[in-house]
Amino acid sequence: MEGEEFVPPPECPVFEPSWEEFQDPLGYIAKIRPIAEKSGICKIRPPQDWQPPFSVELDSFHFTPRIQRLNELEAETRVKLNYLDRIARFWEIQGSSLKIPHIERRILDLFSLSKIVTDEGGFEMVCKERRWARVAQRLGYPPGKNIGSLLRSHYERIVYPFEMFQSGHCKPKHYDGEDVDKEYKPHSIPLRQSVQPSKMSSYGRRANRCQPDPEPTEEDIEKNPELKKLQIYGAGPKMMGLGLVARDKGIRKKGKCDYYNLPSVFKPYNLLFSHLLSKVDSFVCRMCGRGDDDEKLLLCDGCDDNYHTYCLLPPLADPPKGNWRCPKCVAECKKPSEAFGFEQATREYTLQSFGEMADAFKADYFNMPVHMVPTELVEREFWRLVSSIEEDVTVEYGADIHSKEFGSGFPMNNGKKTLTKEEEEYARCGWNLNVMPVLEQSLLCHINGDISGMKVPWLYVGMVFSAFCWHIEDHWSYSINYLHWGEPKTWYGVPSVAAERLEEVMKKLTPELFEYQPDLLHQLVTIMNPNILMAHGVPVVRTNQCAGEFVITFPRAYHSGFNQGYNFAEAVNFCTADWLPAGRSCIEHYRRLRRYCVFSHEELTCKMAASPEKLDLNLAAATHREMFIIVQEERKLRKGLMERGITEAEREAFELLPDDERQCDKCKTTCFLSALACSNCPESLVCLYHTQDLCNCPTEKLYLRYRYTLDELLAMLHRLKVRSESFDSWANRVKEALEQEEGNKIAIDDLEMLKNEAAEKKFPDNELLRKLNTVLKDIEHCQRTSTELLSNSETSETKMTFAELKSMVETMQNLPCVMNQLKEVQSVLQIVEDFQSQAQELVNDRDWRKDSPPPEKLQTLLEEGAKLPVVVPECNLLQGLKEQGHWLAEVRRTLATEGGERQEVTLDVLRNLMEAGCNVPQSVSVETAMAELQELLTIAERWEEKAQICLEQRQKHPLSTLEAIVNEAQLIPVTLPNILALQGCLTRARAWVTDLEEIQNGEHYPCLDDLEGLVAIGRDLPVFMEELRQLELQVASAHSWRDKASKTFLKKKNICLIVLCPCAKRREQREEAEPMDDPLDDSDTNTLGLSAQDLRDPAAIVMAFKEGEHQEKEALLRLQKVNMCKAGLNNTMCVCSGQPRAPQLRCHLCKDWFHGGCVPFPSLLPSSGPPINPLCWWDWDSRFLCQRCQRSRRPRLETILALLVALQRLPVRLPEGEALQCLTERAITWQGRAKEALEAPELQQALQRLQELKDTLHHEVEKEEDMEKDAEGSSVIVLSDSEGGEGEDGVIDLTEETSPLLPLLKGQVVELSSATRVHLEELQLEGDLLEVSLDQTHTIHRVLQAASVPPREMLHTLIQVRQINVELFFRFKSVNLHKHTEWIRLKRFKIDRLCCKSICSKG
Repeated sequence: MEGEEFVPPPECPVFEPSWEEFQDPLGYIAKIRPIAEKSGICKIRPPQDWQPPFSVELDSFHFTPRIQRLNELEAETRVKLNYLDRIARFWEIQGSSLKIPHIERRILDLFSLSKIVTDEGGFEMVCKERRWARVAQRLGYPPGKNIGSLLRSHYERIVYPFEMFQSGHCKPKHYDGEDVDKEYKPHSIPLRQSVQPSKMSSYGRRANRCQPDPEPTEEDIEKNPELKKLQIYGAGPKMMGLGLVARDKGIRKKGKCDYYNLPSVFKPYNLLFSHLLSKVDSFVCRMCGRGDDDEKLLLCDGCDDNYHTYCLLPPLADPPKGNWRCPKCVAECKKPSEAFGFEQATREYTLQSFGEMADAFKADYFNMPVHMVPTELVEREFWRLVSSIEEDVTVEYGADIHSKEFGSGFPMNNGKKTLTKEEEEYARCGWNLNVMPVLEQSLLCHINGDISGMKVPWLYVGMVFSAFCWHIEDHWSYSINYLHWGEPKTWYGVPSVAAERLEEVMKKLTPELFEYQPDLLHQLVTIMNPNILMAHGVPVVRTNQCAGEFVITFPRAYHSGFNQGYNFAEAVNFCTADWLPAGRSCIEHYRRLRRYCVFSHEELTCKMAASPEKLDLNLAAATHREMFIIVQEERKLRKGLMERGITEAEREAFELLPDDERQCDKCKTTCFLSALACSNCPESLVCLYHTQDLCNCPTEKLYLRYRYTLDELLAMLHRLKVRSESFDSWANRVKEALEQEEGNKIAIDDLEMLKNEAAEKKFPDNELLRKLNTVLKDIEHCQRTSTELLSNSETSETKMTFAELKSMVETMQNLPCVMNQLKEVQSVLQIVEDFQSQAQELVNDRDWRKDSPPPEKLQTLLEEGAKLPVVVPECNLLQGLKEQGHWLAEVRRTLATEGGERQEVTLDVLRNLMEAGCNVPQSVSVETAMAELQELLTIAERWEEKAQICLEQRQKHPLSTLEAIVNEAQLIPVTLPNILALQGCLTRARAWVTDLEEIQNGEHYPCLDDLEGLVAIGRDLPVFMEELRQLELQVASAHSWRDKASKTFLKKKNICLIVLCPCAKRREQREEAEPMDDPLDDSDTNTLGLSAQDLRDPAAIVMAFKEGEHQEKEALLRLQKVNMCKAGLNNTMCVCSGQPRAPQLRCHLCKDWFHGGCVPFPSLLPSSGPPINPLCWWDWDSRFLCQRCQRSRRPRLETILALLVALQRLPVRLPEGEALQCLTERAITWQGRAKEALEAPELQQALQRLQELKDTLHHEVEKEEDMEKDAEGSSVIVLSDSEGGEGEDGVIDLTEETSPLLPLLKGQVVELSSATRVHLEELQLEGDLLEVSLDQTHTIHRVLQAASVPPREMLHTLIQVRQINVELFFRFKSVNLHKHTEWIRLKRFKIDRLCCKSICSKG
């Protein structure tokens, strides 16, 4: 099987007893025996709560394990290894080193090769018939590679000489392995038993080979109690002694030393030449007896004898070149192998040290944690290793450790230790292996002595791969094994019916092992792969025994196995009554094998027969059968002695003799009933089966030694018969009592007496006893039940059924005894049957399947039935008919009243009626009502589903469609929630249409807010309305116009309506100012102080707008007055409410002060339009309006008018539209007034004067440009940093650079009258309040500027701010200044040459 994958056998039966079954161990095993015995072994899982505590004393527990070499365990592998040993020794004696060839990357199996060649007819026949290819095929080699020729060469060179030598035909030829074949591998396989574990227990992937430790001496054994014990009990259970050697003896006997140290490489031969002559003068030839001719004298390397080369047969022409062995040593290789057995290790372990060694070995071997190694992998690897010739793995197994000396794993009540209450329970439990062998049902309890391993458990401490070989228990008894803890133990079992087949297969496959060791299977040292056994027809089962589980082996069931890892198990034997025939057969088997018995089977049987009253019935019967056979056989044997003339006899108490003094000299059987002895040979003794083998003394010297006479044996047999037959007498009386018929029935007391007799005589559990107990239980039950029935028939809370009453009457009639209450119970039964007849008559009187019976009769019968002492089935039928009538009445009330009008009901009511209708007795009326209810429910659910679909708004339907659905659904007499909800939606839809018509038919266009509310309501309705789509378009258009207006006016996110309306409230306190980022977010007063309802009235909006204009102007004048009183450098200022700091500027409108970095200042020069002369300072854009005064972008009037045109096309009113119309009207009105004022003669002359002055300055600019073209160098001068220093407050001081320009600004350019100036200033104030850009506003500002003195300080501040902005812009953007529009504008307008140079230098 080497090289083949191991296939696990089928699993054995597994049993899980209940707590009740678990209470009787041997009884439960007898119960499962018919099933489990067919497999040979079985596994039992105790109840989960059964967990005995582990009771071994860890500190004092020390043991010495056995050494196991795995490939020596397997029978076939051991045969191969023995063969290799012999052939290696043969070639070593010849002075050659055996080297095993490799073919196809595997070692050549020399044993199989030899066996196959022999099967094919021998070497000559195979060569003659050319069968080497067939030999290669049988060895498993692939065809077509000329392997047959290689096999022939190897066989002829290595095997054939050995085979010829074994047969004694000729001497082998010498060959030098080094010269003949370079591919040979040295044999390097030491003799069995020569591989020892390391003393440090350090195991690697394979065991190291080393020299064996010396055998234990007598002194070692005296010091080690385990070794002392094991000299009696060897490798297998109850095996007799191991040999001892004295302390002063060597490790091995002479002649074996070289055998244990086989050479693995070629050794040069030892030649005896002239340099050794001085040492061999006294040597003489063993053949001729002379010592002359030293040059021809050879020295044997094996025994040191001397031979002349010419004295040998045949003579040697030349001295050999290597080691040489004499003919006597050569003959030693024919000697048979010694009996195989396990060796005992010399190291002593504790549980902890052994566990550490075992776990380390397994983890190292599999290269993974021990708990992660799969059991299947360990199983495959185990069978691979035991079949391998090359791999030698050595493990240790703490087997057969005596629990009596080291303590059991189960709690024991032996007085050595105080037990807890829990431990006491487990100590008394029958599954405790210390208790089971001595249970009352176990035969071993009748053996006085403690038999270690049978009556006293043995302990087993295992490691991975440690194995127990194929064997059966001593005397073919039962065995039970319990795994206390640790990794699983894998078992294999063969049933008893296949035991002989297993023995035949093993003897057939490995006859070499059994030739010199016939009882090999009794030594527990041989294993064979289950797959091989199964292939030869042997049934095998397996199981993995986990911690806390039992494994039972049955009589003569072969079993073997191995451990998956470190674990602790305990095992013991037991025998039950069914074992007796198997035990007798085992003794006969032992007699044939001449094997020692553990105890005398006859002695055990006679001891039980001597006290039959102590035996239970089963055991007494089995003992009687066994004793009968023994007595018959004993009578026959003694009769044979009488016929031989042996008449002398003497009584002998064999049980008092030691076993070794009463064993048959021939078959080793322990004698008890009788034995044959000789007066001349007092040390000799034989059983009566071997009387011819005692001695050769005359017959008159022989005499019989007996324990009992035949009469005494017959008396014992009779007592057993009486004990066993007492049951038969009792059984006959029970049968007669149970079979009594009416008229001959016995009393109840007689049955009780029979039951008590069985208990007194300890009759076993049997069918008759169980039947008697059943009858007595029935009697007791009938008495109790009839008493309750008759004494409390009306008020009994738990009434029996009619079937129970009838069954009880039948039971009482069939009982074998007289029942006094039978007649009274029968009368009750008659009353019940009469009531049943009346009920059936009522039911059958009318066809109640078409209509229910009258309720009055039903009620009367129901009242009568309630008074009966039993529950009658007809009562349930009548009650069902009553419920049917109530249900039909409820259906009629629900669907149609007596007046014919239907009532509306809900869906739940219909469903409840349907459910109740299923529980009432069915009839035509019920079926009709159910069909009507089902139809109505189906229709209602369908309309509900339709309404649900409409309400979900997946697809909106027109108002007319939904009205049709609602109107049709209202015809159904069921209240439908979805229909009601849909009806509510329709009502809201009609109200929505009405509201829309009212809004559209009003005096003014509808407001946007109203339309948005209608759109929101309409979208939520599951109704399709065309008006909704039109409204959505109108609202969308209004929103689009509002967005356009917001983009036109607003500078940032704000409310457009607030910007368009006058700012009626001006804040006079700076602390109340809003933050800069939202300066216009005022309260609702910005919306003209109107409510939402007032904003819907155009007239109210116009009136509020007009009033807001006046309030805005008055509030601004007040604010100007307050701000003019502020000093620019004293108080808090600006939108940031910070301290004054340069640069700062005053708003042109509100007159408040602001920082240059907080608000955008004017750019001085217009960003668009024609260029202006810098000296025309009145054209500069120096007018600054703060963000609170300039609230919007101030679009031009033309843009606003375009918005108004778009607004006129909208059929929607917006508050922003009304405000925009008012703003436009205000702007047009102001524009008219401004035009009228500007057309006055005084102002016309002033404007003409300004134009003339502008033209004059323009010509001067052109001349200056011509002069610049002729100037040398660049017009841009880069100033140093010192030229652009910084002034105070971090502001660049440009006063020096701008000084050439500001002194040139002249004023007043024009003169105005006071009235005109006041009028223009008033117009300018009103124009600045407008959120519209008008040309007249700029014109009025120019005139007023020209009529005033130039504001040099303000202009200087603006120039500073502008220069700072330009500098920062170019510093962070890194843009070419020449390409920037600001540079172009500065260059074009010529503010000042020095100013331009300074700007360039800063950039």
